Amino acid sequence: MISTKTTLGAALASAMMLGACTDPAQLGMEDGNPNQNRNQGALIGAASGAVLGALVSDDGDRGDGALIGAVLGGAVGAGVGYSLDKQEAELRQQMGSNVVITNTGDRLIVTLPQDILFATDSTALQPALIGDLRALAQNVQIYANSTLQIVGHTDSDGDAAYNQQLSEDRARAVAGVLLQNGVPQGRIQTFGRGESQPVASNLTPQGKQQNRRVEIVILPNA
Repeated sequence: MISTKTTLGAALASAMMLGACTDPAQLGMEDGNPNQNRNQGALIGAASGAVLGALVSDDGDRGDGALIGAVLGGAVGAGVGYSLDKQEAELRQQMGSNVVITNTGDRLIVTLPQDILFATDSTALQPALIGDLRALAQNVQIYANSTLQIVGHTDSDGDAAYNQQLSEDRARAVAGVLLQNGVPQGRIQTFGRGESQPVASNLTPQGKQQNRRVEIVILPNA
């Protein structure tokens, strides 16, 4: 019988081997290791699978359950990571340079600056970004096994309650374009975070500009 300690040690060793496949000098999103996110997905899947396998196994079989869970989870995670890498590359070709795409290995985050999405205090989308949202809608219909979380954010100027409502309305406006272009409503969730989740300082104009954004989080379904 394989002990839990032995199993966890094996899982850790596997994680280290996968991590070693990524050169720290090649961590840029566009110029980095093409297998980076596949490997990261495998690591995430293996760790989750090991924990789940141990939890659902009988006391005497926890080591075996963790090992099996790690192997299966790693395989699934690697597949998710590979699919996200492919989807990311296609989105970069299809969408404009103003759009920022971040691949974390288990999800894609498409960030749209609100300054080019909306006029000040408006929830009406600017025509310049409609084409990008249409391209995104077409892409996520090809990669259909995912949920889209659309999250609006503002800077700290003005009343917090007003900013919260504005962020919710802007998230719904972006969702509306995706719905109009064929994305099923059941795949879309909208949220407003107001000024509560800044990514930069609200003490400078540049920071405020970064904080005014809509994020579309593409989450692969389990």
